[in-house]
Amino acid sequence: MHKDPKIITLESKKLVGHSIEMSLIGNKTFQLFSGFMPLRKQIKNAINTDVYEVLIYNSNYLKSFSSANTFTKWATVAVENYDTIPEGMDTFNLDSGLYAVFNYKGLPKGFGVFMSYIYTNWLPNSKYQLDQRPHFNLLGEKAKRNSPDSEEEVWIPIKLK
Repeated sequence: MHKDPKIITLESKKLVGHSIEMSLIGNKTFQLFSGFMPLRKQIKNAINTDVYEVLIYNSNYLKSFSSANTFTKWATVAVENYDTIPEGMDTFNLDSGLYAVFNYKGLPKGFGVFMSYIYTNWLPNSKYQLDQRPHFNLLGEKAKRNSPDSEEEVWIPIKLK
């Protein structure tokens, strides 16, 4: 059904963008990206056009999962440095670490099943466990809103069991 991920050690990244607190039942992703995407061209020292959708969960988020649990989601781009930060945007340091990188292709409605596979099938049967670091989705040139051909990378923080 799904391919095994690539295991990658991410180098730390400097990110600039917006964040919002939300839950799955109070999903504010559209609001977050609607506010960020028109302004991202104001970020003058961006490394490329890829968007990092960063998710920060507290340590109990997945242990006692509920769609009402809150988390912080960021919409960001990677920058060379923090010398010029547009007004109204914040910085975020994505620290280096080990990640399982999955490719997701399809519509947003299939994403939940895909993530369920990762957490309930792949992860328990792997030699890894979740690490308490940010998760993120890398939205590059192949990411297309509401397209069955849309592709993105899903980065899950891991460590050896």
